[in-house]
Amino acid sequence: MNDSPAERRTGTGAAAAPRPHHDPATPPAAPTPAPAPSPAPSPAPEEDAERGCLIARLAELQRSMGRFFARDRSMPLLASTLTMQQLKVVMFLSFAGPTSGQELARHLGVGLATVTGIVDRVVAQGLASRHEDPHDRRVRRVELTEAGRHLTTEIIEAGTGGYIRLLRHLDTETLRTMETVMRKIEDAMREMHADDAGTA
Repeated sequence: MNDSPAERRTGTGAAAAPRPHHDPATPPAAPTPAPAPSPAPSPAPEEDAERGCLIARLAELQRSMGRFFARDRSMPLLASTLTMQQLKVVMFLSFAGPTSGQELARHLGVGLATVTGIVDRVVAQGLASRHEDPHDRRVRRVELTEAGRHLTTEIIEAGTGGYIRLLRHLDTETLRTMETVMRKIEDAMREMHADDAGTA
């Protein structure tokens, strides 16, 4: 039996399947877009409530720790005659270095006239001094004297010493956990500092 022309073209005994017809005037169908990712679920109200309770309890524990360390009447902070505002100025200068009156006023949230009076009393106690800014003689900067630096060092070291004594009463596993938590707190502090610097 003779092969048909279609069979001879395909080289088989069966006819080739017809190719699908495509009209050039008809654009190809667009691919189906992938579904958009679902937004992250908002925290449940009970989760927010739990976080609020945890933060409140931690804040109370922090206050309890402060009261514990305040029992030591030999701490330089308690022996000092500085007012709270004067102490804020002294401690800020210990971290920030020479600072203008405008910067101190902004840090304390008071007017320039108020901060001038506070600095006057700190200077009178020999804990700070004023001098001209070498880059702008119109600006007078405040910095700690040797006595001021000595006082702030005593305050910081006294607090650290009491904290170390407390830590020695904890077991090693608890100390490891505390280190992990404190490093996370340190990271959060850096983020807060960067945010504050960006909005200043």
